[in-house]
Parts: sequence; structure tokens; C-alpha cells
Amino acid sequence: MSAAPGSKGKVLLAYSGGLDTSCILVWLIEQGYEVLAYMANVGQEEDFDAAREKALKVGASKVFIEDLRRELVEELVIPTIQANAVYEAVYLLGTSVARPVIARSQVAIAQREGCTHVSHGCTGKGNDQVRFELAYYALDPKLKVIAPWRIP
Repeated sequence: MSAAPGSKGKVLLAYSGGLDTSCILVWLIEQGYEVLAYMANVGQEEDFDAAREKALKVGASKVFIEDLRRELVEELVIPTIQANAVYEAVYLLGTSVARPVIARSQVAIAQREGCTHVSHGCTGKGNDQVRFELAYYALDPKLKVIAPWRIP
């Protein structure tokens, strides 16, 4: 399945349903991309149905919501706890270990849907952008990454 004629391609956006990623979704459409939204359930409190509706309302052509809780806990949380991997002896690494699991699922969907790009809403100054993008590049070097916060 390919993007619409005249389109710059298909983008699978890591979407939270919040203001930033909703604006990014619209911006990507304005830039000429077909945008599909992707959400991962890693145990956060989230109204996934409301987020799905919002993504479709602002222009996503499809929305994917993946339940990654079991995968995250079995593959990363348990080994992290067993290794006593904490930052500065107090900060559990839940967010950082979740990002590769989220990215892996996002890349799999992007490949299945014929996407040419993936995107995220991470700011241009944090570690999350590195976590997502290194996972994207490792999993599929052909996918192009759009990081809107770093685009002037």
C-alpha cells in the first residue's frame, strides 16, 4: 500500500493525543504526508478511545493502538529490576526502557503499512529522541525519521 498521489509519503507518528503530537500530526499533513497515528499502551493511564477519535478528527488516516504491557514487563522491566538498574540510586528507568519496545512496535507497523517515514514528538534536547531514533535506525535503516522539534 503506498501513499496518495502527490504525497511525500506515509508517516507513522508516535502519537500521545496531547497538544504537541496533535499539532505535529496536522503539521505533517500540511507538509504533504499521509499520517497514520500510533499509540502504545505501556501501562499509563490514558483514554485511548478519546485519543483515537482526536487523531482521526485532526486528520490521521489510520490509528493503531498496541498493548505492549506484557512485552515491556517481561522483556525489560523484570530484567531491569533484577539488575538493580536505577539512575542516581533513586530513579527507576521505566520510561527509558519502554522506548525501545514502543519503537520496535512502531517500526513493525510502519513496515506493514508501507510507511516511508516515522516521527515522534520528542523535544530536540532530551534523551527520548535518542532512544526512539536509535531504535528506529537499528530496526530499519531505510525508514526516514521526522523529528519536528528539531526542524527550524
